[in-house]
Amino acid sequence: MLLNSEHATVRYQQLTSKFPFVTEQWPTQRLEELNKVVNFSAFIFNRLLCDEALLLKLPEMLQSEQRCLNYRTDLHAQLAACQDENQVMKVLRDFRNHEIITIAWRDIVASWPIEQSLEHVSVLAEAMIFESYAWHYADCCKLWGTPKGSDGSDQPMLVIGMGKLGGGELNFSSDIDLIFTYPENGETEGARRPIANAQFFTRLGQRLIKSLDQNTLDGFCYRVDMRLRPFGESGPLVMSFAALEDYYQEQGRDWERYAMVKARVMGREMYPQYQELRQMLRPFVFRRYIDFSAIQSLRRMKAMIRSEVRRRGLTNNIKLGPGGIREIEFIAQVFQLIRGGREPSLRGRGLLETLHAIQQQQLLEPSDVDGMMSAYRFLRRLENLLQAMEDKQTQTLPDDEDNQRKLALVMGFEQYCDLQAELSRHMGNVHSVFEELIGDEEEHGQSIDPVYMELWSLAKDPEQVQGILQELSLDVKEKDLSDLSNSVCHFKSELTKKTLGPRGREVIRHLMPKLLYTVFSHPEGEFGLERVLTVLAKIVTRTTYLELLDEHPAALEQLIRLCTASPMITELLGRYPILLDELLDPQQLYKPVELSSYKSELRDYLARIPEEDMEQQMEALRQFKQTCILRIAAADIAGVLPVMQVSDHLTYLAEAIVEQVINQAWRQMAAKYGEPNHLEGREGRGFAVLGYGKVGGWELGYNSDLDIVFVHDCPLSAYTDGEKSIDGRQFYLRLAQRITHLFSTRTASGILYEIDTRLRPSGASGLMVSPIDSYEEYQLTEAWTWEHQALVRARPIYGDALLVDAFAKVRNKVLCIARDAQQLRSEVVKMREKMRDHLGGKEKDRFMLKQDPGGITDIEFLTQYWVLNYAHQHTRLTKWSDNVRILDSLVEVNLLSAPQAKILAEAYTSMRNEIHRRNLLNLDANVAQDKFVEQRELVSDLWSEWMLDTQPR
Repeated sequence: MLLNSEHATVRYQQLTSKFPFVTEQWPTQRLEELNKVVNFSAFIFNRLLCDEALLLKLPEMLQSEQRCLNYRTDLHAQLAACQDENQVMKVLRDFRNHEIITIAWRDIVASWPIEQSLEHVSVLAEAMIFESYAWHYADCCKLWGTPKGSDGSDQPMLVIGMGKLGGGELNFSSDIDLIFTYPENGETEGARRPIANAQFFTRLGQRLIKSLDQNTLDGFCYRVDMRLRPFGESGPLVMSFAALEDYYQEQGRDWERYAMVKARVMGREMYPQYQELRQMLRPFVFRRYIDFSAIQSLRRMKAMIRSEVRRRGLTNNIKLGPGGIREIEFIAQVFQLIRGGREPSLRGRGLLETLHAIQQQQLLEPSDVDGMMSAYRFLRRLENLLQAMEDKQTQTLPDDEDNQRKLALVMGFEQYCDLQAELSRHMGNVHSVFEELIGDEEEHGQSIDPVYMELWSLAKDPEQVQGILQELSLDVKEKDLSDLSNSVCHFKSELTKKTLGPRGREVIRHLMPKLLYTVFSHPEGEFGLERVLTVLAKIVTRTTYLELLDEHPAALEQLIRLCTASPMITELLGRYPILLDELLDPQQLYKPVELSSYKSELRDYLARIPEEDMEQQMEALRQFKQTCILRIAAADIAGVLPVMQVSDHLTYLAEAIVEQVINQAWRQMAAKYGEPNHLEGREGRGFAVLGYGKVGGWELGYNSDLDIVFVHDCPLSAYTDGEKSIDGRQFYLRLAQRITHLFSTRTASGILYEIDTRLRPSGASGLMVSPIDSYEEYQLTEAWTWEHQALVRARPIYGDALLVDAFAKVRNKVLCIARDAQQLRSEVVKMREKMRDHLGGKEKDRFMLKQDPGGITDIEFLTQYWVLNYAHQHTRLTKWSDNVRILDSLVEVNLLSAPQAKILAEAYTSMRNEIHRRNLLNLDANVAQDKFVEQRELVSDLWSEWMLDTQPR
């Protein structure tokens, strides 16, 4: 249709008349495209009209869709022939014009996807920036010497591309935002008079800007914007790495964080130096915790942009208008800045790759992400075409009908109104997601009864606060009302001693009325207030966590619910505020990981962190454990998990962590020493971890430590196969030491587990890790009766098949030894009395659930006695290591009646359940004497019958 345009025919005829070879040499398809292109773009028409050389080679240039692969080499060759700056500037401008026209041509005829267009524009800019830099660097070294570092190495200047250039999504006619930096201070060498590195790089930077930005007879390459550098226009043009780091850590503002997300060094040669700088700046850009301050900051930025749009009278702006390109960028940045510190896949520079990561992480509905991707592609193609018309930086739709008609036809629409309808649909989809996720600053807020705002504003006077609480008709005693009012007032007075900053005080002002309303709406809010304020006191100087609670009423509600129910959870959240992120999704919060999925979930969780980053790997292990324990405890409180399943979850979690700790320790040892050579040709590592006690019996509690023993099957002749070879058994000893170190090292997120290895052969004086044959010999010839009791509750919690099978045979063999019943009974009773004397209850009128007569330990000792005494007759008694299933096995072999086993199992599980409940309340494992009376008596009767009756059984 464009070919029939009168205007098109005039331009086309004017061009072909001046250069007749075009119609003689160009193929028909290219001629049709030429008519379409020159009709649409005055910029391309004017350039072609005065550039015969370009017309001669344009058909060949259009043949390749991957021209960007050769930009650097082609431009480098042309600049190598330049003798001065004027020649450099002419080469750069000609090169840019020729290549940008081929890119625009493909956009206009729609012969490639927009992603390819954006890539070419970005790679073209990078090639021009870096090759220009390289030419000027060499020229400056001739004049002033080569800048050197403290180690004598040559110092480069890194040119960092920001914004769309950094993201590889540069506009057709965009400015380029740059920051210049260099590794370290020093002086130049090789010139008659050395100058400081800072002075050298400032001169180099000025020359580079001039070669790209200055308008000459050939035009210019790019408008260079340096205002994103530290201190903006008033700051130095170039700064060292150290100065850059100091600035961002001490003075960096929110918008600078957002800009730095897309930062990318120009030139692949600079990647090694840039990685050092990137690591330095990463804590500034991506916070280790979930950072909800981003939402409010982006709201403020959006409000400023909206004001600018109004002030400048911008209409029909596809970038800054509602649902435009900027809103898509904001949506992507929200997730990058909130979660990028914990989710590496969200640290990508490109917008489409970030949206893909958001979809993979299920952070938005798939349909919303698909809609934004489609809108982004549509808007960016439209933007490129708008700019290709006149090579001007614009995102505003044309007002005149002729250009509207051209734009619609090139975009594939019959009428401009059809283009407008499709544009409205895309922008409407984007804006609805934006509103739901970010919204407007003035619209943000939650309707709260004014009485709670008054309560917080008067929280300097306990009497007035108490009066308001009385008006709320809370079902609370007078003394409790006084305590509540004192708690609120004390919390507010303590805030004056904290360094909150303006943002923190503003969030507190918003948050506290909501918090008080939510607390006093809870049936037991009077118990939760003090605990919730305890958590707040721990996080009040970390504004991002306050913003999380302020932004998400559901998270605030869950915080109050959990704190009201459990001081243990209160303590957990106060100590590790990063867990507050888990409160955002109540459906997930009360749904622990499937038992069979702990290992795979943890593997996936750690896969996002480089294996060599041990510090982050250790942090991630601890964070995973804390997150899982919070979910288990929440489900426990909600009654979703019975006691047996709580222990199962805690045990499977521990096993998953043990596996990953061993993997980390093994990698470190193998990297240093190689692997023991006896493993060649077999699967596994020749290493196993035996779990004893609660972990062995699938009975872990919230505060349980891990009783473990390490074994291996390494022969004496084995050595490791690394460059630094050591004895194989020495390798396993160091491996075990490394494992215990990884468990017990205290990081910002605490320790993993308290590890107790004293149940190994010969106890604390024995080897840290035992060969399986030595372990067997010890159990058969030297172990005490109490060690065989412990073996009843032992099982492998990590190990390859050979060792697991070997341990099962050892355990079965030891437990099936025929023992003298009277002697066994005497030794078991003696050990039980010794424990009771040392660990039993000392408080009057209290019952210690574990150690007092009739308690948990009596049941455990009974089951252990039965296994040790009768396993030689009934080997099935050795099958299980947990008490409940051992009791079931005793019924199967007719040693216990079903009612007796049921009594013991119910007593055992109900007392363990009480311990779990008291753990959640941070209470000791003792109860009033009038609790569990019937069960204690039944357990004591069985103890007397079996352990104190002198008649042999």
